[in-house]
Amino acid sequence: MSGSTVSEPKRSEARCAPSARPPIQMEAVTKRYRGARGIEDMDLELRAGEVFAFLGPNGAGKTTTIRILLDLIRPDAGRVQLFGLDVRRHGVEVRRRVGYLPGELGLYEQLTAREILSHFAYLRGAGRSEPFAELAERFELELSRPVRSLSKGNRQKVALVQALMGDPELLILDEPTTGLDPLVQDQVHATIRSAARSGRSVFLSSHVLSEVASVADRVGIISDGRIARLVRIEELRAAAVHYVDVRFQGQGGYEELCALSNVRITADAGATMSIEVTGSLDPVIAVLARYAIADLTIRETDLETVFRGALGRHDEKPGRGAAA
Repeated sequence: MSGSTVSEPKRSEARCAPSARPPIQMEAVTKRYRGARGIEDMDLELRAGEVFAFLGPNGAGKTTTIRILLDLIRPDAGRVQLFGLDVRRHGVEVRRRVGYLPGELGLYEQLTAREILSHFAYLRGAGRSEPFAELAERFELELSRPVRSLSKGNRQKVALVQALMGDPELLILDEPTTGLDPLVQDQVHATIRSAARSGRSVFLSSHVLSEVASVADRVGIISDGRIARLVRIEELRAAAVHYVDVRFQGQGGYEELCALSNVRITADAGATMSIEVTGSLDPVIAVLARYAIADLTIRETDLETVFRGALGRHDEKPGRGAAA
């Protein structure tokens, strides 16, 4: 990687064709802890070739959901399938097709990054000696240094490479860019987008809302162990507020603009006007086009602000002992 250029990763030969069954399917899944909240009656389906972002406040149930998907913990009720396979009865087969990045990955401190990644490659039955070489170069990971000498960011690169190598059909990534510098973050985002374009699927848990806006197709917002909202990124963008400042050369269209249902006029000084527009700008532009305009400025609410608004409606403080 040189400078700030972010190139899309090369596609490698997939080990198997993507499954026709949903990569993730949860039906009425419930997990309760003694004296604590887990998840409640959760229905969730991930589509092939999409990046699904899982958002929610701490304690909402994100980590519990991921652990259930990987059969690290088992639900009290409901059904969990990956690629149409029961995660409990077909655990080995399912895991061969999944790349998992946990929030914190324990690494053998005395081993080098190359030794650790070679071990993971061996466990996955890799057909070549270093299937991680291209990824390591892309993320500028020094393979020859012992893990104990690596910074937090470089440890995260090791964890990322072990999840991504071999082109798994499903990626489950928990906070993938933690500790990474902005240029490497861009490379990770490019890799995620490339995976989706090739038909693979990504389940992404992240607190970095700009990251979600950059890579996700659909967003699930979890609160108190339940899916509070499922929405496509395009729908969130459509709900964003535009701020319009207009200066007319003569008389403005105050009454016509007031009549529009998605418009709120926040300032009116005759020839100058400030307007908040929710959703489509087309009706506003149609009105303004009938007048002589001296100056026009349009600003859009960034998607991160929209996310925060959506999260805020469901963001309650977790109860005592609530599960992550």
